Amino acid sequence: MTTRKIALVTGGSRGLGKNMALSLAAKGIDVLLTYHSQKEEAEAVVAEIQAHGRRAAALPLDVARADSFDAFLAQVKTSLRDVFQAEQLHALVNNAGTGVYAPFAETTEADFDQMVNVHLKSVFFLTQKTLPLLADGGRIVNISSGLARFSMPGYAAYAAMKGAVEILSRYQAKELGARGIAVNTVAPGAIETDFGGGAVRDNPQVNAYLAGATALGRVGLPDDIGGVVSFLCSDEAKWVNGQRLEVSGGIYL
Repeated sequence: MTTRKIALVTGGSRGLGKNMALSLAAKGIDVLLTYHSQKEEAEAVVAEIQAHGRRAAALPLDVARADSFDAFLAQVKTSLRDVFQAEQLHALVNNAGTGVYAPFAETTEADFDQMVNVHLKSVFFLTQKTLPLLADGGRIVNISSGLARFSMPGYAAYAAMKGAVEILSRYQAKELGARGIAVNTVAPGAIETDFGGGAVRDNPQVNAYLAGATALGRVGLPDDIGGVVSFLCSDEAKWVNGQRLEVSGGIYL
């Protein structure tokens, strides 16, 4: 089997994940992306990547269900063989996620548990179970949030998980270094997507406020993020390890 660079991107059917997948393909890296329920959107991203001459495939995955990871990785092995004619991944991008917006005093235990499962437990155990398929010298990129550095009311549970992911990433970098695997965190700032109900994108007042708090004078777009992730998965970033890169245009400096 030929050696190819292949990245697994969770939550790659829309928003930031879609941009990451397309940016990786533009770097010459093939992409295996996951989707939660939007199969048609995922297949459209696959088609777009294929139209640019790279190989791509999409698999369903609910990152909140750690008990599904073994079966999912069996599917990954099959896709690697059948679609990519390969045996290993070069990169894992833990991007999939949802948000909970609720004041600290009103956050329910169910909300909290959902955030643990989606944003922390999944990054821990999906990465752990992917290790046998990840090539030595590979790359792991975990997606955090600017909210792990600055605080905005209503995001206590979500941001707490992202803070944990940033610490976990450093431990992963330390423990996987013997295999030459680099682990970094990308922390987007406020981005115009449908995340959190699309408030940054669709609410002019929210958009204007956040733009005013950003040194570069606007909120972010998906195109501002994908290139940073693809850079970290490339040989150009071979000496970047254990780092948190905030990609926020300089918000709340």
